[in-house]
Amino acid sequence: MTTDAPLIGRTRARGIETLSLDSPDTRNALSAALVAELADALADCGEDPGVRAVVLTHTGTTFCAGADLRDPPRPDALVALLRRLVELPKPVLARISGHVRAGGLGLLAACDISAAATTATFAFTEVRIGVAPAVISLTVLPRADPRALARHYLTGERFDAAEAVRTGLLTAAGDDVDAVLEPVLDGLRRSSPQALAETKRLLTAKVLETFDRDAAGLTALSARLFASAQAREGMTAFLERRDAAWVL
Repeated sequence: MTTDAPLIGRTRARGIETLSLDSPDTRNALSAALVAELADALADCGEDPGVRAVVLTHTGTTFCAGADLRDPPRPDALVALLRRLVELPKPVLARISGHVRAGGLGLLAACDISAAATTATFAFTEVRIGVAPAVISLTVLPRADPRALARHYLTGERFDAAEAVRTGLLTAAGDDVDAVLEPVLDGLRRSSPQALAETKRLLTAKVLETFDRDAAGLTALSARLFASAQAREGMTAFLERRDAAWVL
């Protein structure tokens, strides 16, 4: 009897739990299974007194390609995952050495601190398949520059790590992402667990207000758009590697 390989890798070093999105064949797309497994791993970290902080990273060349179009998570499950990242009583750091697309930017924005290699690229690609960055707006909109987001949300263009830092989506970028994170992790190891939990609560209060106010509406919007004719055309075109019918 065989069992499916885990989609989340887990290691620990001096109180830092590293959770790795480990589905490189799908570019770590957010499938229903991956979302559920990551939510469970985060819950374990939140309850474990031996975990001082969590690093969320990836295998392969892509941090996360967004929703898995062949096995997408339910919108409410994605909302719950993003909220768990924000509410976790431990700091969560994103460590990115690859590319980030669509829903992956929602994960990134849910983290407290984020660092990427200068070679990483980013894009809100939802508009190109006929949907909108609805659910991920719960974490993205409170944390990023609105004028920059208007361009990136509406065009789906790629942008680089320097732009991601400028807009507030990233904390920092560098040629060696581990060197960027080293002093941050040292600081967390020197900090009181109680103080970290309460300080994170202060920092995330406004983001959680957004969840309380907007989650139901954005979940409904996401479900409606994914069920639309334009989304079916956009997703089919993406999977067939062709332009969608509306491209001029």
